Amino acid sequence: MRRTGGLRLLAAVAAATVTASVSACGGSEARSDDGPARRTAAGSRTTPSARSGPDPVVALVRRMSTADKVGQLFIPTVQGTTASAGAAMVEQYHPGGVIYFPNNFRTARQTATLSNGLQRAAMKSRVPLLIGTDEEQGIVSRLPYITRFPTNKALASTKNPDDDVRTAARVTGEELRAVGINQDFAPVADVNVNPRNPVIGVRSFGADPQKVAHLVGVAVDAYRATGVVATAKHFPGHGDTATDSHTGLPVIKHSMATWERLDAPPFKTAIAHHVDMIMTAHIVVPGLDASGDPATMSKTVLTGLLREKLGYDGVVVTDSLSMAGATIKYGAPEAAVRAVRAGADMLLMPPSLSSAYRAVLAAVRSGRIPQSRLDQAVTRILRMKQERGLFRSPYVDASQAPRIVGSAEHRTAARRVAAHVRSGR
Repeated sequence: MRRTGGLRLLAAVAAATVTASVSACGGSEARSDDGPARRTAAGSRTTPSARSGPDPVVALVRRMSTADKVGQLFIPTVQGTTASAGAAMVEQYHPGGVIYFPNNFRTARQTATLSNGLQRAAMKSRVPLLIGTDEEQGIVSRLPYITRFPTNKALASTKNPDDDVRTAARVTGEELRAVGINQDFAPVADVNVNPRNPVIGVRSFGADPQKVAHLVGVAVDAYRATGVVATAKHFPGHGDTATDSHTGLPVIKHSMATWERLDAPPFKTAIAHHVDMIMTAHIVVPGLDASGDPATMSKTVLTGLLREKLGYDGVVVTDSLSMAGATIKYGAPEAAVRAVRAGADMLLMPPSLSSAYRAVLAAVRSGRIPQSRLDQAVTRILRMKQERGLFRSPYVDASQAPRIVGSAEHRTAARRVAAHVRSGR
């Protein structure tokens, strides 16, 4: 794929990144054989008016080729525990991010080395990667060596849930960041009011919308403080369904009034706490959009409700496009196109990256996806990467990862939280 000379402006982006607080992983520059010098940082959301001079992100987007911009929309999986296969994919498609699963993990140092290798491939074009995973703790945990914490439902049941949720998110974020994972697809913001829910359940903080909202805000703040991108999921709310969107297309019969009372509060709180990303749900909510389209492909839901009504201007990412809920109506490539048209900025795990990439690129070139919609999405993605310090320091010190992951302090914190859950204190 041809790259434009405009990508060299990323040096300016690096120089212009916002001042960031140092995470608990360590603030001094470190160097190891596994990666260049790095500084782990947690940026805060800023606006272009807070910067002096031209906005380097906007200037970069203007100079990027359409092919490069389309690549930034995708978050595919990677193969193996070494960087070779993933690096080749990164160099070919220039995706905005990747997602790890258990097959990518052996040890903390190996993961950090893998992350550095993928970032090295991405930085050949000077655009760092989001490297994410689903580390919710509890029943959805990907890293075999991470310090363990109970489910969100269990954390919410203690006498001091704020402290326990904050501790779990802080320790998790610090350990993810140590191995080069700069994005977590957490926290779950669904209000689980259906006891037959086969997919959310104990992943939720509970059935009380206000309590769930409050704890989502606590978790978002804690993740962001470690330098990890937080992702509230699954908008507009997956808590009242008896169908798993991995295997079918759930229909939730909430009216707009019910949605406002029950599902919206956690997402409103996440937005108020400057959540970096919000993930869509592959669910149909006729009370919000009568078209019958899944929320992931609904402009009424993603643009009208999330952007315009709730005022969210961060990155919108789809849930996995490999799930039946995403593909059952339109098929995977068309689902990717419709999601971008609806207002999604990033496309997670298409079953075929090449097919989905070609479909989106063709839709942009034909005008079906307006160039302005593509530029809007890419600007949000690059802005988020800038604000989280990734242009300045995409690498981690792999030699330090085993010291941080499973540290004595982290294990003590986890035992304390587990004792609170057992005793109800």
